[in-house]
Parts: sequence; structure tokens; C-alpha cells
Amino acid sequence: MSLRVAFDLEETDLEYFRSIIRKAGTSARGASEEEVVEHAEELINNVKGANLPAFAAQRIARVEVLIDMLRDDEWQLSGNERTNVVTALAYFAEPKDVIPDDVPVLGYIDDAIMIELIMRELKHEIDAFDDFRRYQREVASRNPDPNVTREDWLAAKRRELHQRMRRRRNSRSPRQSGRTRIRLF
Repeated sequence: MSLRVAFDLEETDLEYFRSIIRKAGTSARGASEEEVVEHAEELINNVKGANLPAFAAQRIARVEVLIDMLRDDEWQLSGNERTNVVTALAYFAEPKDVIPDDVPVLGYIDDAIMIELIMRELKHEIDAFDDFRRYQREVASRNPDPNVTREDWLAAKRRELHQRMRRRRNSRSPRQSGRTRIRLF
């Protein structure tokens, strides 16, 4: 038997989470990008074997896509998009949580909420990256024209997806699908 618990976060609640992500970003400025990524990976590795509630395990696993976005040399994420992903990961590098992780069942609820907010905020970046990874696999399985290198194919697709990502981020309306835009960064 399972129990579904749902709640709404009001604007003041969202502002609280925005302040947390801002603090994490500020504290991360003293660390290198690699240190932030390593701390986030450490969190993921520490919880992989733990007896986590399913809601937390599912969401924490989604953090790996953010790390992959930074580590994929062919994706070449840069500028504000890269800064936003590093800032999002900085939250997971913070040893202090709103709810300490060792509190049974509820310890990861703050992390799950933050991951949901981050994933919504970075939706266009994540969608574009997922499309790029599919394209990478597709190109790897093809025998393209010998006059066009893998790098040429990927560079063209990367440019197209980066432009789409930025266009969607810049053109999204304050209210989409009946949801208020969150804007963490």
C-alpha cells in the first residue's frame, strides 16, 4: 500500500527555495566547477545504496543529467546556461539541508522539492541536451558522408539545439499550462 501526499507551494514558499539556490550559488563561487560537480556526484553515490523513499531516489537520479550536461565535451554548454546548471548543482554540494538527510522518510523531501523546481527551470536545457544525446547515438551508428566528419554533424546539431533552447527560454510566457513560471536563477 502506498500513500500519495500532494501540496501546493505558494509564492512565499517558492521565494524561500529561490533564496536557498541563490545562497548555494554564492557559496559555490568560491569553489571550482569541478568541485561543485564532484560534491553533487558524491551525494548521488552516497544515496544510491541507501534505503531512500522512492520519491527521493527517483528525483536524485535526475541530477545526473545536469552533471552529464557539464561533462559532455561535445555538448559545449556555455554562458548563462552553464552557470545555471552549476548553480543548481551547488545546492547539492551544500552539506546543510533544510531537513537533515538522516531524518527517516522526510530527510530528502527538501532535496526532492528543489530537484523538481530545478528540473522545471532548466526544462529547455535538459530537453535540448536529451535530443543531442539521441543525435550523438544516431550519428555514431551511421556511416555518414566521408566528406562530413562526426564533429561537423554534431556541431551543426549542437548549434541548432542551443538556439532552440535559448529561443524557448526567452519566449516562454509567464504562465504556461496554467503554471506560474518559477525563475530560480
